[in-house]
Amino acid sequence: MLVALIAKDKEGALQTRLDNRPAHVDYLKTSGVVSQAGPLLDGETMIGSLVILDVEDMAAAEAWAANDPYAKAGLFQSVELIPWKKVI
Repeated sequence: MLVALIAKDKEGALQTRLDNRPAHVDYLKTSGVVSQAGPLLDGETMIGSLVILDVEDMAAAEAWAANDPYAKAGLFQSVELIPWKKVI
């Protein structure tokens, strides 16, 4: 199943994002379940994340989200996991 992870950063947390970005990108590349991913932007400033996961079930999406280095660093103000259907 496809799941959209939409996460918004805590106010003033850009340095936390930058400090943990290499580990986060490595996790995206090596976990084997990421279909698409990229930062949400306010102008040119990263303020959140959008990740499309291709997982067995919602429990797998929740586990992936919990193990994301950004989540472990406390970067996010909010995280939503929403089933998603690709049309195009």
